[in-house]
Amino acid sequence: MARKMLIKALPSSWDVDITQAGNGEEALAAYRAGKADVMFLDLTMPVMDGFQVLEALQKEGLNSFVIVVSADIQPIAQERVKKLGAIAFIKKPVASDAIESVLKQYGVAL
Repeated sequence: MARKMLIKALPSSWDVDITQAGNGEEALAAYRAGKADVMFLDLTMPVMDGFQVLEALQKEGLNSFVIVVSADIQPIAQERVKKLGAIAFIKKPVASDAIESVLKQYGVAL
């Protein structure tokens, strides 16, 4: 349900192929397979949580473009994901203008 809401919040003009992952391990596999130029990552997932995914990306030296989307809006969580390489933190429920703002800020063509 959360993934469907996120997909609906993406800018309608953004011409992208969407790959979904049901857990952190699947997300990493998709990224390694080149299926995630931009990754929207939740912190609460089965198998591997979002923090573990970010740690793995950082450890492997993968040049990731990760936007964390989470209901956990504690400042310590936001600070931790930024230190682990996330470019932005968007709180749930996701607002399309927040996504568009982050994408534009980083020069993603919409």
